[in-house]
Amino acid sequence: MRILYVADGRSPIAINWISHFIETRHEVHLVSTFACNPQPAPDSLHIIPIAFSGAIRSIGKDQAGSHSHRRLTSAGGIGLRSFIRHWLGPLTLPAAARNLRQLIDVIQPDMIHAMRIPFEGMLAAAAGSDAPLLVSIWGNDFTLHANAAPGMAVHTRRTLRRANALHADCRRDLSLARRWGWEEGLPEIVLPGNGGVRTDIFHPRALSAEIKARNRSQALSRTLQFASSKAPIIVNPRGFRAYIRNDTFFRAIPLIRSAYPQAIFLCPAMAGEPRAKAWIEKLQISEAVCLLPRLSPEEMACVFSQADISISPSEHDGTPNTLLEAMACGCFPIAGDLESIREWIEDGINGRLIDPGDPEELADAVISTLADDSLRKRAKSKNQGLIVDRATYDKVMLQADAFYERIVG
Repeated sequence: MRILYVADGRSPIAINWISHFIETRHEVHLVSTFACNPQPAPDSLHIIPIAFSGAIRSIGKDQAGSHSHRRLTSAGGIGLRSFIRHWLGPLTLPAAARNLRQLIDVIQPDMIHAMRIPFEGMLAAAAGSDAPLLVSIWGNDFTLHANAAPGMAVHTRRTLRRANALHADCRRDLSLARRWGWEEGLPEIVLPGNGGVRTDIFHPRALSAEIKARNRSQALSRTLQFASSKAPIIVNPRGFRAYIRNDTFFRAIPLIRSAYPQAIFLCPAMAGEPRAKAWIEKLQISEAVCLLPRLSPEEMACVFSQADISISPSEHDGTPNTLLEAMACGCFPIAGDLESIREWIEDGINGRLIDPGDPEELADAVISTLADDSLRKRAKSKNQGLIVDRATYDKVMLQADAFYERIVG
């Protein structure tokens, strides 16, 4: 097949999909809405900024603690950026769509895959083409973005009317899509958003000598120390996003420490984050919290393997990749009680579901879980079975391949 992706080419999620179809020898072209240098390289790469994406710097590993990044994501930064994109971003669609249509006419793809509705799906829909359009829905496309501004609602509906097929990472989003105008009976599929868990990376593992020897091993040095001391380890892998209730997470820490004074809290992708520092100072919990930089998949797998509990205090979500990765590594998940999360987690069976705005409820869930070794062992076994059955990368990509063939056929 000749496949044209419209995606954020920096995204590991997009790269997971694209790399599979490159490696299986399809002809792959990428239109990225952000400047990028994806590996493996597609047959062609084009950059079409949309919704001011050209003005937003790509934040790589070496920039995670930079002054520009701290300024961008400091108090109000994420909210202001989202506000501008929601209200003014749709105005940038016509010019970008003309550029995309010119590329479509040259490439002549067998199908187009737009990875999320805002703004890649909106762009592909606005460009128009006779090629079948597959749109991937990401966790907050409907619950957060679609109603954020009148233009977002209009273009969400237009995208779903133009799409020939849908991919979602949870059944809930297919139900929401119908409310937004998706025609029932057209091809649709539910698969993990990132293409599945790479179980060669995400599995129960020790902190290996290879990981310890890497240049960034300092990021995990305290994790090594905590693991060897047998202190309870809780990880929050979600970073700072507009829909993650990190206020709930930090407020719960003193309550948890009242029952488990030695408990340690690891926070990847929060190193240098002013809001995290402010919470730590306000609650006087510096000895309990370790702010880590962005970690590689291998490093995250080691953190999940050493941690007892992974926390995802989100108000909006599909199926978070970190939720599945934690489950694959045997780490007990505690997450916001959302319809999409309930597709994976049975409260009190293989995880716990909590009100993401209630620190006391989160603390109670952590305390009761740490006190129940048998629950954690049962959950570990059940969750690893779920990943093998429903979410391994190889199995998911085989299903994706067959779905592509169905759309083109």
